[in-house]
Amino acid sequence: MTNILITGCSSGIGLETALFLKKQNVKVYASARDEDDVKMLQDLGLKTFKIDVTKKDEISFALNEILKEDKKLDCVFNNAGFAIPGAVEDINTDVLKELFDTNFFGLHEVTIQAMKIFRNQGYGKIVQHSSVLGIISLRFRGAYNASKYAIEGLCDTLRLETLNSNIFISTINTGPVTSKFRENSLINFKKHINIKNSFWKSAYESELKARLESSDDKGAFTLPPSSVAKVVLEILKSQKPKPRYYVTKATYILGFAKRILSQGLLDKLLVKI
Repeated sequence: MTNILITGCSSGIGLETALFLKKQNVKVYASARDEDDVKMLQDLGLKTFKIDVTKKDEISFALNEILKEDKKLDCVFNNAGFAIPGAVEDINTDVLKELFDTNFFGLHEVTIQAMKIFRNQGYGKIVQHSSVLGIISLRFRGAYNASKYAIEGLCDTLRLETLNSNIFISTINTGPVTSKFRENSLINFKKHINIKNSFWKSAYESELKARLESSDDKGAFTLPPSSVAKVVLEILKSQKPKPRYYVTKATYILGFAKRILSQGLLDKLLVKI
């Protein structure tokens, strides 16, 4: 039976992917960083680990336990991540480091530990959850943009270093997907951004807060988290997965715009989104 370790399964894409793959007869190891979420995953009948991707020992423990039980590891889905909205000038360096610890350095730690297993057994698949914001940038998403651009660079390089092997690196670029991502982003925005004293105070209050506080996440381009789960299943089933998968029309449209428009025209388009 094919097995997979998924990080960031407390809700949204991670949770949906874990449950979907389990129904498809994939042996899923679902992880979350909080004990309450681990208990929730257990109650749903999933094999679970407590993994905060910023803690190397928790990653090592989970991977070692998987090897003890299955004698192999087929795939890792690096899904854990979060956003801290706000203008670049309002994101202090410590806050940026906190976000990178999970979104980038945590992903990297899972990746390099999995790579040791894959090199030893001679095969494996790594699925990296990037974003449309790893392709283009939008206002007030600078910290998240930067972390996803960093993931893109890491993945593009790792693909070159695994070329002509049986180790495959696939990047998923998601657009708007229904989840608690917006809700969690609002919490981080209020926690880390000094709205009152910001140059962007007016824009925050009239635009960003309104968007983050909105309960309507069913826009024309928004897809359910199952759309990502189906892509992960496709990767698991494929003998030679593609290096990149776009999810949502928004990703396709903006990815195309990035290729054909001058930077000046692209900036004029993106500033309106």
